[in-house]
Amino acid sequence: MVNPSVRGRAGTGTTRQRSVTAAARAAAKRAEKAHRAQLFGRVVVVEPPETAEPPKGQRQPPAQEPRKEQREQEATAAAKPSRRRSGLLSAVLAVLVVAGLLATSMLGWQYRETERTRHSKADALAAVLTAAPVILSYDYRYLDRDFAAADRFLTGSFRDQYRKTTTTVVKPTAAQYHGVVKATVAKPPAGGAPAVSVLSGSADKVTVLLFMNQVTTSTKVAGPRLDLNRVRMTLVRTSQGWKVSAVDAL
Repeated sequence: MVNPSVRGRAGTGTTRQRSVTAAARAAAKRAEKAHRAQLFGRVVVVEPPETAEPPKGQRQPPAQEPRKEQREQEATAAAKPSRRRSGLLSAVLAVLVVAGLLATSMLGWQYRETERTRHSKADALAAVLTAAPVILSYDYRYLDRDFAAADRFLTGSFRDQYRKTTTTVVKPTAAQYHGVVKATVAKPPAGGAPAVSVLSGSADKVTVLLFMNQVTTSTKVAGPRLDLNRVRMTLVRTSQGWKVSAVDAL
C-alpha cells in the first residue's frame, strides 16, 4: 500500500515542474516574437563603400592625387593634337603667303617688262625715223660727211659692214657717176603718220618695217628716178641710245 504522504508530495512536484516548463516556453515564444519584430521592423541602410563615413575617431584618408609625371604626360598628350593642328595651319599660311608674294612679284615683273617694252618701241620708232633717211642718203660731193653722219646711228657688225661697202663700192661709183640719193620715209599722199610699224620688240631690241622713197640722180639716168623700197631695220639699246644693228631690203 502506498503511503499517502508520499503520493501527495510527488503530485505536487510534478505540477510545479509543468508550470515551470510552460512558463519557460511562453517566455521563449515572447522572446522569439520580440526578436522577429525587432528584426523585421528595423531598416538596414547599406551605403556604398566610397561614401561610407569612417568610424568616429578615425580620419578618412585623403584622395590620392595623380602623380606629377602622369599629369605632365596627360597634358602633353592632350596638347599634341592642338600643336599638330597649329603647326599644320602655320605651314598652310606660310605657303599661301609665299605663293602670294611670288604671284605679286611675277605680276610686278611682267608689268615692268610690259612698260619697258612699250617705251622701247616708242623710243626705237623715234630713233629709226631720224636714222633711216641719213643711212640711206648720200651726195657724191659730200660722201665723207654723209658716211660719217650715218656711222653715228650704227652699231655692231653692221657698222663694220657699212664702212666696208661705202668705201669699196658706193664711194667710187657715186664719185664716177655723180650719184645723189635722197631718202625719206613714205607718207600717205593726203598726209598723216609715216609708213613705219613695229614687227617685234622687247625691252632691248626692236625690229621695224619702213616704206622708203628714194630719189636718185646720176649721169647714168636721164632724170630723177623714184624708187619705193621696203626696208627692215633692227635697232638695239646701247649706252649711247638706240642704234641700228641690221638693214635688209625686202
